[in-house]
Amino acid sequence: MNSQRIIFCFIALVFVCNYSKGQKINILKEDLIELGEIPYECISVEYPNKLNQVLTDSTFLDSPQNLHPVFYGCFDWHSSVHGHWLLANLLKQIPAGEFTKKIETLFDTQFTSEKIEKELAYFEPKLEKSFERTYGWAWILKLQAELLTLPQNETHGWSKKLKPLADFIAESYKTFLPKLVYPIRNGEHTNTAYGLSLAFDYAVQTADTAFSNLIIQRSKDYYQKDCNCDLAYEPSGFDFISPCLQEAELMSKVLTESDFTSWMKKFMPEIFKKNFQLVPAIVLDRTDGKLVHLDGLNFSRAQCLYAIGKKLPKQKVAIFKLADEHINASLNYVIGSDYMGSHWLATFLVRALNESI
Repeated sequence: MNSQRIIFCFIALVFVCNYSKGQKINILKEDLIELGEIPYECISVEYPNKLNQVLTDSTFLDSPQNLHPVFYGCFDWHSSVHGHWLLANLLKQIPAGEFTKKIETLFDTQFTSEKIEKELAYFEPKLEKSFERTYGWAWILKLQAELLTLPQNETHGWSKKLKPLADFIAESYKTFLPKLVYPIRNGEHTNTAYGLSLAFDYAVQTADTAFSNLIIQRSKDYYQKDCNCDLAYEPSGFDFISPCLQEAELMSKVLTESDFTSWMKKFMPEIFKKNFQLVPAIVLDRTDGKLVHLDGLNFSRAQCLYAIGKKLPKQKVAIFKLADEHINASLNYVIGSDYMGSHWLATFLVRALNESI
């Protein structure tokens, strides 16, 4: 898969679809399907599996599929969730055909009331209330927001089936955020800004004003006074999220363009310099599930940089160039890579490419 070609063609595909009065163009169809095949296949792969489970007693021991009848594959729960999101997103990116029919059939099988009820029941024990907080929570909401945009959803009713779980997660967020005094600023799953960013997309999509206002307020509480975030200290060894850039990406959503520019001049002043550089992360062992996080970091950095660049018009060209460099650094290590990376990296790649439009 040629790195320059996939970026050019992905952008061309979306551009043409948006501006050709609905005419369908098959540019990049094969590449997108190849990326989609990764989560399509691993969604039904139960083992190896990393269960993030707290055992109340021995009766809670069970197989991944029995514990999570929908999100048991792709190595862990959250990767399965965002694998489903990727497939939902691709339903809008690729022309109708054999692969889109496969996705629709899969979703009909996955999103049933009975299965979602069992997924929801997993959160009932006291010690599981914080299960996947907040990374997995955020991806459930991102998935639901995506399903709601699909024309096929009106016929198949996927979002209606997922709604009880999405509602529960949204309410859990509303309960948790007022109690979270300090944000978590690391480069892995518990990063507060990452979860808030995806949850904000859901709140906007569903017109949940109370939720979106809560996220805006807590984002400002946590981050508005921050200054001089030093990218020189990034990345840490297992990062797949940039603490600095992710915070900035979130604030680009909750602040006006002028307020965001003023905030960025205090928070990340170096991004306004003509010689601003950010070197993509290096991965030396892609069979190591932690070290391969850095490929994901390159994609999530790119996604953040694209979002930030859109809110900083004068710096946009230079920032987008850095984002492209990060995508190119890891692009050829998604398809055909070791399962430790392949079970999740395609999601981060496509999300970054979506942001580049």
